[in-house]
Amino acid sequence: MSDPAPLQINGTTIDATFAEAFPMKATRLVITAHTPTWALNAANAMTGFATSVIGCGCEAGIERELAPGDTPDGRPGVAVLLFAVSSKELAKQIERRVGQCVLTCPTTAIYGGIDPATSRAPLSDVASLGRGLRFFGDGWQISKVLGGTRYWRVPVMDGEFVCEETTATVKAVGGGNLLLLARDIDAALAASEAAVAAMRKLPNVIMPFPGGVVRSGSKVGSKYKGATASSNDAFCPTLVGLSPRSELGAEVGCVLEIVIDGLTDVDVGLAMTAGIVAATARGRAAGMLRISAGNYGGKLGPYHFHLHELAAGLDGSRA
Repeated sequence: MSDPAPLQINGTTIDATFAEAFPMKATRLVITAHTPTWALNAANAMTGFATSVIGCGCEAGIERELAPGDTPDGRPGVAVLLFAVSSKELAKQIERRVGQCVLTCPTTAIYGGIDPATSRAPLSDVASLGRGLRFFGDGWQISKVLGGTRYWRVPVMDGEFVCEETTATVKAVGGGNLLLLARDIDAALAASEAAVAAMRKLPNVIMPFPGGVVRSGSKVGSKYKGATASSNDAFCPTLVGLSPRSELGAEVGCVLEIVIDGLTDVDVGLAMTAGIVAATARGRAAGMLRISAGNYGGKLGPYHFHLHELAAGLDGSRA
């Protein structure tokens, strides 16, 4: 069978490959505060050091900012998504991050953001949110049940910290990705920033790396004992002509990756499509040469996002 005909959009080649993603566990938390600034302060702190489960325990990021009319207590808020490899690890990360970064932040409250009645993502478990944190109240904490949901009120120095007792968790998808191959660093950054901005307009997804972009794309394994991941030499421009795995030509001066976590595979696919649209809108004339994706031969993750399928309905042409 012959190789698929190359697909081009605005002069940018879309590789005939796929991104391979993996099952994860996730939850949404809603942080509210007296002002939007303090809600963002707590959200930024809580989602810090959460780029990859390889070394951070979880992958987390801000999903969107919320107007007062969209929060449980009618105050400004921020929705964050947290992803981990297991329900146990997710619960541990929630308790630590909320305790250290939200309980401590002036005027904040926190609530579970997954509605079991409307969630499109399959429900997984229930994780503690305020159940353990209430003990910070040293016996002065009180609870209240509203509409079948228990909330805790913990006395703190600016008044009280309100938190829902638990949060629902769901089965989710992590590791969707796009590799943007560009002429130089300026072209790669511009395309990546445009792609991330487009993805962030969609619900149910985060791009957990700094600014949504990662330069240190990795492969499984290493020549060094004990290292579980190492530099993806196939996409390192400085290794063209040196690494037998190189997939780059001389014209590629920079490769950047965008990793996407979503509550469902549909959410990840929609975000990847939005990223393709935004990156190819810049086109070859602006230095956006190719779009590829990272996979492991389809052997490790059950979710395969084929780039040609995602781009099938876009304004492209067969080269």
